[in-house]
Amino acid sequence: MIGIYVKLFWEFFKTGLFAVGGGMATLPFLQEIGSSTGWYTYGDLMNMLAVSESTPGPIGINMATYVGFTVAGVPGAVIATLGEITPSILVILIVAAILKSFRDNKYVNRAFYGLRPASTGLIGAACVAVVLEVLTTIQVIGPENGVLNRFVLPAGLLQIFHLPSILLAALLLVLTNYVKPVKNLHPVAFIALSAIVGIAFRFAGA
Repeated sequence: MIGIYVKLFWEFFKTGLFAVGGGMATLPFLQEIGSSTGWYTYGDLMNMLAVSESTPGPIGINMATYVGFTVAGVPGAVIATLGEITPSILVILIVAAILKSFRDNKYVNRAFYGLRPASTGLIGAACVAVVLEVLTTIQVIGPENGVLNRFVLPAGLLQIFHLPSILLAALLLVLTNYVKPVKNLHPVAFIALSAIVGIAFRFAGA
């Protein structure tokens, strides 16, 4: 049992250390963890993302806690969360100690210049993965050999899009941006509405 705790800590330590750009940038790392360990499927990961986005706190930490709990209960949740936040704590302590001396260093500035597109690419990859999983029926399969993913399309082209999800996303987009009586409602209201619609569709067999 100790081995699973060590693996949880190590996997999320790596995620927290290299996922530059915030919580959404951890998704490619979490996808790789799921595929390499078998702890959860890609569909499970999307459900975890939905719950983590709907609950208080940073999404990266929420995801670590959720995955840790799924794999090894409450101790797993604590250990995965510690693994996620430890690199950030160490790095920020080091940066706080030396940043004043290196604030105007050209190499430091160039390093941050290179990190910005890297974080943008990670977040963009996460967004594409979420759109494919939630709004379409396209399956993304990791490569057994090589470096490129494979995309499996449904038999009919009209079946590519998951219409209930697209309609709900479009409805929320309109309600949150263009309908004055509701656009200023708290996000919790829209999260609750989405949950109710999901339950209704599930019972209706959609």
